[in-house]
This record gives sequence, structure tokens and C-alpha cells, in this order.
Amino acid sequence: MKIKIAALALGLSLMTTAALAAVPPFPQDFTTRTIATNGAKIFVRVGGHGPAVVLLHGYGETGDMWAPLAAALEANHTVIVPDLRGMGLSDHPAGGYDKKTQGVDLNGVLEALKIDKVALVTHDIGNMVGFAFAEEHPERVTKFVLLDAPVPGVGPWEEILKNPLLWHFRFGGPDMERLVAGRERIYLDRFWNEFSADPKNFDEASRQHYAALYARPGAMHSGFEQFHAFDQDAVDNKAFMKANGPLTMPVLALGGEKSFGPEMAVVMRAAASNVTGAVVPNAGHWLMEENPAATVKLVTDFLN
Repeated sequence: MKIKIAALALGLSLMTTAALAAVPPFPQDFTTRTIATNGAKIFVRVGGHGPAVVLLHGYGETGDMWAPLAAALEANHTVIVPDLRGMGLSDHPAGGYDKKTQGVDLNGVLEALKIDKVALVTHDIGNMVGFAFAEEHPERVTKFVLLDAPVPGVGPWEEILKNPLLWHFRFGGPDMERLVAGRERIYLDRFWNEFSADPKNFDEASRQHYAALYARPGAMHSGFEQFHAFDQDAVDNKAFMKANGPLTMPVLALGGEKSFGPEMAVVMRAAASNVTGAVVPNAGHWLMEENPAATVKLVTDFLN
């Protein structure tokens, strides 16, 4: 019996390892490190040469989502790809999931890497962290690309909150964590399916990869806390805009055709003065999975 259990455990381990290895890899010259800053340990991938670009992921994914874009950028840019606080291979502090605090996380990462000015490319919750950083350090952000997600307190935020698909913004707490424990894949499939133009475009290898990462101890709690902080994020962002005014760096607002679409530009024109809008065809929310070629071209053309 012990031999069978050991064999089963080994098999499961190998399956997990295979799943984690199946997503598109970063280029071989990328290195990884963990940077302690602001009460958190942030896992970071770094590669390439030239002006710096930071890529920030969102919920349901990690920095791994950016591998195809990193490969397209590395010849002309230094590419920095963190896992946000509480996600991926970063650690899970008890608090600090408001986006202002996570903007300070990013500042600490850049200081550790001795990088001053950056372009930002962000998706989902990454949009919110990037916005907080850009509002606090506008002189350090050369360009800002936001992919398919609103920013708390900005533009039509209150109307967006009424969408019944966004019930997960209020989901969480000890009982909810018990409900999803061991069922992380079921919970995450709901996001990957309902927010895709075609669920088949969020492939099985990626689903296994991210579900395994979100099943790590503390990961689901941290993810729920990202959403619970939205009310504070809205307060902080309104204070930023009142004190600092609109962002002035060039902004590209990308929406998926079957998701936010041109609404992304509407959102950002409420908070920035130099906004270009674009729509990624044949895509829902998961632009890098559903139409990576079009997304990478729009981003690289804008940055270059």
C-alpha cells in the first residue's frame, strides 16, 4: 500500500511539473530573483537590453502570461516581469493588497534593479497597480499600456460594478475560502470561460499551470484580498487625481472585442490626457491567450 501511495504521489508531482512547464517559456537569457521590499518578497523575471518595460499581470494568471510579449520586446528593451504581491511565486503577506501599497512594491523592485524610467504594460489588476504607480511617479513612466480592465474610481467605475458577471468582486472571507479549497480549478475555470470570446483559446496547459499556482498555500486568500481592496483603491485613485491631475504620458487603452472593447479608452480618458484606444479582434478579456499576435503587435508598435 505504501508503495502504491508513493507512486501515486510521484505521478501527481510529475503531472504538476509537466503542467507548470507547458506554458510558453520566457527566453533563455531571462533571469529570476526574489526582491524583498515593502514587507513582501516579490518574484521577478528580468531580461533583454535597452529602455525598461515593466509587465504587470492580473488575477487568474501570473507574470508567466507575458512570455510571448517579453520575447518580442527583449531585443530593444530591458523587460521586468514581477509576480504581484500574493500571486504566483511572490509571497503572501497578511495585508497590503490595496494597489497604492503594491505600487510601492513596484517602486522597491525598480530601486533594487537600479532602474529609473519605465514603460508600463499591464492587464487586469495589473492595470490598477500600474495606475497607482503612475499617479505617484508620473515623471518615471514614459508610456502606459492598459489591457482590458477598469480602474477603481476612474470614469464609469460605478456603472461597471453593476455588471452581474463581476459578483466575484465581493466574494471572499473564511467560508468562501473553505468552499474553494481543493477546488481552485473549478473557481478559476469560471473566469477563463465566461470572460473569453471562445473558452478554447485559454488552453488546457495554461489552466493546469495557473490552477496549480493558485492552489499554493495562501494564494486564494491573497487573490480575494486583491478584490476586497477595491473600495480603498477607488478612494486612493480619486485622491491621486484630485492632487495630481490627469496622467500626461502617452497611454494606449486596449480592449478585447468581446469584452471592454472601446470602453477601455473611455475609462482612461477620464484619467489621462493623451489616450489612444484600440480593440483586439476575436478576443475577450484574455488578450495574450486569445489573440497574442494582434496584442503583441499593438503593444510593440506603441512602445517603439
